[in-house]
Amino acid sequence: MSEQFSAEQFFAQQPPPPRLQEHLDAVQVFVESNLRQGRRVVLVTSGGTTVPLEHNVVRFLDNFSAGTRGASSAEHFLRSGRYAVIFLHRQHSLQPFSRHYSHSTNPFLDLLDVVEGDHSATPECAGAQTVGKGKAPEMPPPQDGHLFPPIPAMHSPPTSPPSRTVPLDGVLGAPPPPPPPPARGEADDVSIQIRPQNLAPMLSLLRSYKLVQHLGLLQSIPFVTVSEYLWLLRGISRVMGQTRDQEGKALGRRGMYYLAAAVSDFFIPYTKMSEHKIQSGKGSLVIEMDQVPKVLKTMVDEWSNEGFIVSFKLETDPSILIPKARGALERYGHQIVVGNLLDTRKHEVVFVRREGEEWLRIPADAADKGSRGEVVKEIEEDIIEHLVTLHDRYVEGAGV
Repeated sequence: MSEQFSAEQFFAQQPPPPRLQEHLDAVQVFVESNLRQGRRVVLVTSGGTTVPLEHNVVRFLDNFSAGTRGASSAEHFLRSGRYAVIFLHRQHSLQPFSRHYSHSTNPFLDLLDVVEGDHSATPECAGAQTVGKGKAPEMPPPQDGHLFPPIPAMHSPPTSPPSRTVPLDGVLGAPPPPPPPPARGEADDVSIQIRPQNLAPMLSLLRSYKLVQHLGLLQSIPFVTVSEYLWLLRGISRVMGQTRDQEGKALGRRGMYYLAAAVSDFFIPYTKMSEHKIQSGKGSLVIEMDQVPKVLKTMVDEWSNEGFIVSFKLETDPSILIPKARGALERYGHQIVVGNLLDTRKHEVVFVRREGEEWLRIPADAADKGSRGEVVKEIEEDIIEHLVTLHDRYVEGAGV
């Protein structure tokens, strides 16, 4: 028979993630540093949680989410210049900045060309040849019967020359001085070139990413299981709620919690899991799961210290979207529920507050891909802009 777990019972029975304290120590330093700079801090959760069926996990149940909304929203919070972002994300889900070149969107290797020959000048010069689509690069004859040599590990071998640090000014503004000529070697006549049509957007993205890194505005923390997610959510919320600035004032209302992760509703307690892989020879498999505790009320009352909390409600039935969102507000007592429907989530959402509902829409075709695969408009840009305005009012002591 399934059980109803309270938050306290859940944390008493589910083991914490192995690096929990390490992550929380890093969050403490991150929040303190950004409070000193006068910034607000937002926790963005992103991606779906898993429910393992065994201790030595082979099989698990997963929640539908690539992390698109969370990664996009994190970027727009950063772009505002007013927020530092703690990005609590599903491992291997989409990330801010790198999401623009994922395995399915603008695959990175398709944006590069191999340039062979004398590349001391431009590829158009005599002696240089760009190898792109329609022409295979020249490869040495196989020595072991394979089509191409083994793919090297993605790190510099000990024999490589030391890496060169590019000054931030070179990334953000004027180009840095040219590097010293490399030592002569077998790769002297080969280089990699970004295709001209891809250079400008990639350069803009790289400058933005390097600026965020330089300013220390992004702290990323991964999770996989629903248990890991809840342990990290509790720990990070407590750290944010308790951290104080130089004047002794807690982050409090200046902290925002943007809960866009797709969290599992059911789980198998650790004590009820099979230790090893569940064998298939016994025929059909019957799984009894318990309900994941609803921690939002505890987050409002105990963890966040009056933080500004935004939850999400995804439904497929339009008739129940707003009633369920309003029920969540009344039950948990937080500030906003952002409601969205599965089929229209990319171009319309509804902000449900105690004062009423407000729809936010962009034209449906604005969220479609452009001629070169780029998204013309992201609704997350407008979501964040509206939330920042509401957060301003909340920080000043007004309602939302």
